[in-house]
Amino acid sequence: MVPVDMQITAHFVSVKRFLNPIRIALHLWQYRYLIYQFTWREVTGRYKGSFIGLGWSFIQPLVMLCVYTFVFSVIFKAKWGASPDEGKAAFALTLFMGMITFGIFAEAVNSAPLVILSNVNYVKKVVFPLEILPFVNLLSSLINALFSLVVLLVGILIVYHRIHWSMILLPLVWLPLIFFTLGCGYFLSSLGVFIRDVSTTVSILTTILFFLTPIFYPVRAIPQQFRFFFQINPLAVYVEDSRRVVLWGILPDGSWFFFGLIFSMVVFVFGFAWFMKSKKAFADVI
Repeated sequence: MVPVDMQITAHFVSVKRFLNPIRIALHLWQYRYLIYQFTWREVTGRYKGSFIGLGWSFIQPLVMLCVYTFVFSVIFKAKWGASPDEGKAAFALTLFMGMITFGIFAEAVNSAPLVILSNVNYVKKVVFPLEILPFVNLLSSLINALFSLVVLLVGILIVYHRIHWSMILLPLVWLPLIFFTLGCGYFLSSLGVFIRDVSTTVSILTTILFFLTPIFYPVRAIPQQFRFFFQINPLAVYVEDSRRVVLWGILPDGSWFFFGLIFSMVVFVFGFAWFMKSKKAFADVI
């Protein structure tokens, strides 16, 4: 039975009211049980029928971390240079932290253009709050990132024998990333319905952005004349701040954090408003 506060209706909803992030949060909150059910289905459905099941969520990042450690520490003997006494595995841990953070954005954004197209039945046959689908998509990416984060923390304990207290700030550091990813996800989910080439285009752009973000290299390795591109890349800031609080025990850059939070909130609000405005035409296009 659907709870009273989560009843699904077909009444017209003014888009202007969604220019307020608090109203957006309240709107999504009324569908919290439905969001939980869809998120659980999305997470468990990835490994449905496999023998190990959700265990792959730990095995896959563990294998990748071991591979990174061997390749970059043993073969390339690479060092990040964050501290003079860093061990051989420090580069792999730093790289892995960057990939976890960027992966939240990449996984959610790459799948966003197909979120509505892969759930056509909810568009045509029933009155359904389509706006929960991009949100569920992001939650699924976050849960996968948390599995990888657990593996990373085990690696940090093995290498450094301690975890910095600043680790508790990671949810706060990821907050702008979440809003930014949600905003992009809502916009691309809508755009993907009208323009089918969006999915391929986004995949290419995400790959380019991956290499333009300091994941495989430190910021100081970027030539001075190209530092501007790093400064206007919000993902670069999110990645660096994640490393600060998890690996290096340093507080995030305050000025960039608040600027990034405001910027990501704007992206989120306008992305959600665009989705709510355009979703009335989904049934006619699909």
